Amino acid sequence: MLDLKLDNPLIVFDIESTGLSPRQDRIVELCAIKVMPTGEEIEKTWLLNPVIPIPKEVSQIHGITDELVKDCPTFKDKAEEIFEFFKGCDVSGFNADKFDIPLLEEEFARAGFNFGSTSRKHVDVQKIYHRKEPRDLTAAVRFYLGRDHEGAHGAAADTRATLEVLKAQLKKYGDLPKSVAEMDEYLVPHDPLNADRYGMLRWKNGELTLNFGRKKGAVLRKLLLDEPNYLRWIIKGDFDTEVRMIVRDLFENGRLPPRPKTN
Repeated sequence: MLDLKLDNPLIVFDIESTGLSPRQDRIVELCAIKVMPTGEEIEKTWLLNPVIPIPKEVSQIHGITDELVKDCPTFKDKAEEIFEFFKGCDVSGFNADKFDIPLLEEEFARAGFNFGSTSRKHVDVQKIYHRKEPRDLTAAVRFYLGRDHEGAHGAAADTRATLEVLKAQLKKYGDLPKSVAEMDEYLVPHDPLNADRYGMLRWKNGELTLNFGRKKGAVLRKLLLDEPNYLRWIIKGDFDTEVRMIVRDLFENGRLPPRPKTN
């Protein structure tokens, strides 16, 4: 029994998709559990054809391939059924406010339905987790070292505490990598086709392309010729410094970083 007062049914749901962009990507699987005020739970799962290719690296994560969904209905085919299931319900998920709900809204909009997110109450489980279990250095000192962090927010105390926490982590988790290079790869897996650490800019067919936003896949050199203002927006925007520097070097000097050597 869910120990939470429900004014409306609460749908807890999760989405598997073709990627991480609510605007550009599509749903391939949607599971939703409707918790009624009486305590009854009704579960539904939809496997969907996204109509766009599922990248191989994404299929490796959730196990859903183009072949698996090629004969499945599309979201548009099932939109009315899904909309009716969600009708009059509040919503919950893990990181749902940033990803699952925006993606679901986009899918409904393309099918001609208004999901009405703002009219529903939201319970994002990740936010509860972060609110109750802070992920800052003070919390890490308490968890790994079993003491309070004296002198928090002083550079010397914070630096010493960080080193002590790292030592404790390496001792606690025997399966962690044993070298800095291996640890770096473990924490942020590297892809030689990424021009920056987090893959915002990516090499494709010998050209450096955008890997985010509404112009995902656009070639930077072509943008420089056809839409220079878009590059100016990136340079002045709230993007990672490495991304802005790469774009600025192209914009001001016509230079790009070296192409990766791939087999």
